[in-house]
Amino acid sequence: MPWLKMLLHALKIFILFLCCTLLFYFTLLWVNQEYENYHRYEKPKGAAVKVSAAAKDEPAWVQRLLLFYMDGE
Repeated sequence: MPWLKMLLHALKIFILFLCCTLLFYFTLLWVNQEYENYHRYEKPKGAAVKVSAAAKDEPAWVQRLLLFYMDGE
């Protein structure tokens, strides 16, 4: 009955694969639930200053184009 041993071995591998897949799936669900309520854009506390402001005399696209040419990014 070597086919029965092979079938039981295949069944054990399938059950192990299924358990690992379910563990991975529920871990992803848990991580998603943890970060779903995470507020990334809270208002800063204290004396925060706005870092970037658009220049009034020169269009922003010109500055960005010049920066692209200078840095190559």
